[in-house]
Amino acid sequence: MVNTMVVRSHPDGALLTVWVVPGARKTEIVGIHGDALRIRVTAAPERGQANKAVLALLQQQFGGRFRLAGGAGSRRKRIVAVGVAAEELWQRISKLPN
Repeated sequence: MVNTMVVRSHPDGALLTVWVVPGARKTEIVGIHGDALRIRVTAAPERGQANKAVLALLQQQFGGRFRLAGGAGSRRKRIVAVGVAAEELWQRISKLPN
């Protein structure tokens, strides 16, 4: 069953809610914390660097195409997994080690 607080359906695929910690020592997906997928990136939160790092990490981890749908200047972001069903994305996330 999909955690609809973290992943939900979107007309273009699946909408993922993430909480980003920029300026971390390591770029990694930490796991589910509250109602978002927590991601740490080494990139600074300047000129979109952290946003680019988050999208690159998601594409590397899950494959496919991801785009920012909201929260460009915030730690809380909404990201669309283009062409991926919410259930499929949730299954991929739930297989990550925590």
